[in-house]
Amino acid sequence: MTADDSWITFFTLLTVGANFATLALWSLALFAVVGPARTLWARVRDSLGESGLQIAAVVAVTAMAGSLYLSEGAHFTPCLLCWYQRAAMYPLAVILVVALARRDWGVRPYALALALVGPVISLYHYAIERNPDLEIGGSDTCAAYGPPCTAKWIDDQFGYISIPFMALSAFVLVATILAAARPSRSEKS
Repeated sequence: MTADDSWITFFTLLTVGANFATLALWSLALFAVVGPARTLWARVRDSLGESGLQIAAVVAVTAMAGSLYLSEGAHFTPCLLCWYQRAAMYPLAVILVVALARRDWGVRPYALALALVGPVISLYHYAIERNPDLEIGGSDTCAAYGPPCTAKWIDDQFGYISIPFMALSAFVLVATILAAARPSRSEKS
């Protein structure tokens, strides 16, 4: 790892936080289906209707800033799949910031589309990082466009967190928030 370890640690801790938040929301939704947490889940959904755009925008902007740090600050050259993930995350961040400024939940379908495409790319990237034989088109297909997509720029933090996993976590948390939020009628626009 050649990047400043304190930044990698910071991004790793944010990823763990995003994972816990996502798991908490999914668990609460599951318990609401079987009954015991229905009232709490309704309150959480209403709360996300009030603050969900803020939280989703902060997550997406932080992920975008983190990817910029990794390429511009740490000088990790993005691979092809990293660029595809950026192609989903960067507009997602902009859309959510504009939606937040306008208090406009009408962007939810567009933001969700990006937030659901991104993790598919991230998950594939994460998989081939661990098992290069899974790369479509054979080993190092990405390398024709830059660094190989199978290369790990940072060691797995906590045994599982790499750069594609960081992106995956951000996409999934944003998608979860956008899907779970129940905005009030005045905020739906």
